[in-house]
Amino acid sequence: MSETFNIDHKQIDVKQDLFTWSNLISLSRILIVVPVIYLHYTNGHQITWLITTLVIYGIVSDYLDGFVARMTNQVSEWGKILDPVADKFCAFFLFLYATYIDIIPLWFFLLEVGRDAVIVIGSAYIQYLRGKVAMAVMSGKISVNVLGLYWMAAFFFPQEVEVHFMLMGASAALMFYSFFDYLHRFNLIRKGVEFN
Repeated sequence: MSETFNIDHKQIDVKQDLFTWSNLISLSRILIVVPVIYLHYTNGHQITWLITTLVIYGIVSDYLDGFVARMTNQVSEWGKILDPVADKFCAFFLFLYATYIDIIPLWFFLLEVGRDAVIVIGSAYIQYLRGKVAMAVMSGKISVNVLGLYWMAAFFFPQEVEVHFMLMGASAALMFYSFFDYLHRFNLIRKGVEFN
């Protein structure tokens, strides 16, 4: 069963399937969290290349899942849920760990968690109101990717304080911008203007 929507100026059939290639890519992003934290905690900087590779895969897969879904005409309601859930799951646990080992300030972690919590509640409300899952906004994806860069800088280049402040500031600014971008999208959907 599928419905047709105009997504990125293309007519796309939105399916109900869970096991599509794009959804498996989203699920794989969730799976990298445990090895990244475990490898860092047990080996520190000895296997930086492996941790970096996993984090870069997480960043790239955030774009790859949506690209694959559109190219293979496998956009699904499950995918519209899994993609942001994977982002928020990774961000929550990686930044929780970073806060625990005291390389990222607590206020930043709370800002990130608070923003994500409001977005999740808003998404659930839209799902309840319209019966549709709102797709992620591009500013949200960019925000998550800059968060990933900030995380890597804090972990692997602790002495580069100026870089940390720059990336932390950029991350905070993008979190605020994407938050209001999501609110705008939710408001349009709530009014029935936009359903994608």
